[in-house]
Amino acid sequence: MAERFANRGLLGELAAEFAGTLILILFGLGVVAQVVGGGIGDHDSIAWAWGLAVVLGVYTASRVSGAHLNPAVTVALAVFKGFSWRKVLPYTLAQTLGAFLAALIVRWNYSEVLAKVDPGHTIKTQGVFSTLPGNGTLPVHMWGGFRDQIIGTAILLFLILAVTDVRNSAPLANLAPFIVGLIVVAIGMAWGTNAGYAINPARDFAPRLASFLTGYGGAWRDQYGDLYFWVPIVAPVIGGIIGAGLYQLLVDRFLPRAGAPEPGRTPPPADYEAAAASR
Repeated sequence: MAERFANRGLLGELAAEFAGTLILILFGLGVVAQVVGGGIGDHDSIAWAWGLAVVLGVYTASRVSGAHLNPAVTVALAVFKGFSWRKVLPYTLAQTLGAFLAALIVRWNYSEVLAKVDPGHTIKTQGVFSTLPGNGTLPVHMWGGFRDQIIGTAILLFLILAVTDVRNSAPLANLAPFIVGLIVVAIGMAWGTNAGYAINPARDFAPRLASFLTGYGGAWRDQYGDLYFWVPIVAPVIGGIIGAGLYQLLVDRFLPRAGAPEPGRTPPPADYEAAAASR
């Protein structure tokens, strides 16, 4: 009986990861399709919509699964925060499936517009679905994108851990998803040039696959003809581990474990003691 309920619990977590990532990608790809295909909006609207997409996705799934919505987050939490390794692959698959379905919906809904501006479904509109070095136009090559994705995802994981750690000055009143969304907006505005800030293997691979299956024959390669698809998969995982490790090294190990804070420090959340006791 206990095993049955445990399996049902995992099923619920996977459903939440699927749903949260679906919401994330529906808004994220949707805004890029609108800008690229319809000429409505610009870089800032893309950055803000991706940030809001994260907010909505996290609010969708956080209570059930923790709302990782990103294999790089899942792996980093397994490495440093005790997340069960047996859940890493199922979470990753659920996130990827949610992103894949969302990409198919965006591809279908914007099919007329994309066909109008890019009848051959070329690299001109491939960026609606997946990232490219230098966003397909600037002089950045594969290894520049690889470097960029490591740095961007390291920043992401460092800050996610910083704002969700209840022993730190975590946002109160259930505002953490909103703050995480702002982190993504900031990354998009400051780190979007070299590789389109995928910072999420599921976000890039699943839409890339969906675009390939629906007419984008060059989806796996960049504008130079290099096989690029692996970069936004491998680099974010490496970057996520680095970012989470730096948080552990520079901040986590210095946070108080129990008792009242020293005078002058921000008071901890109301549930601080329970959280500290569980560690």
